[in-house]
Amino acid sequence: MARIILILCIALTINSCDQKKGISSIHQENWENRTIDFKLNDSLTSGNTYLAVYSQIYSQSEHRTQDLTVTVSMRNINLTDTVYVFKATYFDTNGKEIRSYLKKPIFLAPMETAEIVIDEIDKEGGTGANFLFDWKVGKNANEPFFEAVMISTSGQQGLSFSTQGKRID
Repeated sequence: MARIILILCIALTINSCDQKKGISSIHQENWENRTIDFKLNDSLTSGNTYLAVYSQIYSQSEHRTQDLTVTVSMRNINLTDTVYVFKATYFDTNGKEIRSYLKKPIFLAPMETAEIVIDEIDKEGGTGANFLFDWKVGKNANEPFFEAVMISTSGQQGLSFSTQGKRID
């Protein structure tokens, strides 16, 4: 019986270590296929979008928080034009950069969506986390649409809400 308990403890320890490796992710199988290595046409329109996200929210008081999973969607809402995203930078409540998700610019094909997931155990962002995106589109194309969905479940209770990006310049 003691061996079984020891094996279970080791398995749980290994499993918990594995979970912490990927507390924030992008869909790796598709991400490399999105990168671009060429210089883009100067006639493209540039923009920046701010997106509020919440890796935690207050619950019952300012001294108790609820952790959330965040799904950030970067959406190309054009039927024929490609969108190029140059930066996707994640900041914490105090405005400190946590991480940047793009090593190279990526493209989003017409009507395509790319996602970034921040796991519930990643508390770095806090209650006032946010993203800043730098992007380019063709002259008459629609701007990309940035949205976040936050969710958490505990027992039989679920909590979810969303936010939408706002263009800033």
